[in-house]
Amino acid sequence: MFNAQFGKMSGKKLATVAAALALVPMMAMGVSQGDDELPVYEATSGVSGTITSIGSDTMNNLMTLWGEEFSGFYPSVKTSVEGKGSSTAPPALIEGQSNFGPMSRPMKSSEVDKFEAEFGYKPTALRTGIDALAVYVHKDCPLEEISIDQITQVFSVAGPDMTWGDLGVTDRAYRTRKINIYGRNSASGTYGYFKKIGLQGNDYKASVKEQPGSSAVVQGVTGDKFGIGYSGLGYKTAGVKALAVSLEDGDEAFDANSENSLTGEYPVARFLYLYINADPQEGLTDPLRIEFVKLIFSKQGQEVVAKDGYFPVPAAVAREDLEMLKIDTDF
Repeated sequence: MFNAQFGKMSGKKLATVAAALALVPMMAMGVSQGDDELPVYEATSGVSGTITSIGSDTMNNLMTLWGEEFSGFYPSVKTSVEGKGSSTAPPALIEGQSNFGPMSRPMKSSEVDKFEAEFGYKPTALRTGIDALAVYVHKDCPLEEISIDQITQVFSVAGPDMTWGDLGVTDRAYRTRKINIYGRNSASGTYGYFKKIGLQGNDYKASVKEQPGSSAVVQGVTGDKFGIGYSGLGYKTAGVKALAVSLEDGDEAFDANSENSLTGEYPVARFLYLYINADPQEGLTDPLRIEFVKLIFSKQGQEVVAKDGYFPVPAAVAREDLEMLKIDTDF
């Protein structure tokens, strides 16, 4: 179904969506099978120090919850988490201010180049979870679905100022009302990802009400009957509704859930990355980071991913990323 859906597209949109999604290898892995194969984490000796994380606001809760889980095994280990946007992760890693850099988007080539200029090798990206980026409206809004083209029209300079009637809403309370737009600031990986996929590379409208965090976007839409915004699915509350999304006008729209994200039918899904500084020839060598990464890719670590509203990675992804760091796997 993934290929059939993409087969309807051509040109810029196909290239944009396919390149940014990057979840195609997951299709044949089977998320439930992967979960069953993940190992149970067990504590070891010789682990001490502080987990320091600077980066994605989207992953702020995840890093905090992983830190709490880790401290349950190692009470002397402290955790410091600062989430101000994905763009803050690369410089923090380069300057040694953090030992983990969560990012809700891949590093840009310019960011990788700066890291490589400093250390002589590229940073290592771990795929720690899967996020469906939701398009939220107020819980009472009658709209149920939206296409990528409509998202582009609503949020970007490629479209005019719009009313809810322009999206096909016939409800008298909505149809003539202006759509109020909420989004993230430019430091956010979510901002960049949504621009690439939802806006098809176009610039945001100046009328977007930029928010400092993912939860702030949801809060904005919750308090605005005529608001629309984008944020991670893990931030959904009872005050908002996540729209089903289609690639083209008139196509079937798909809900933001695990199955649709893994098959690619839900077109606004992405990996949540954790970047680290590790020489690819040596892999990880310090016990603190080795064990924290092992926890993330364990049953307990991926249960945290699910509890926080995201989708766990299959065992095949966990195994591949652990082996990339030269961490032994037995699953």
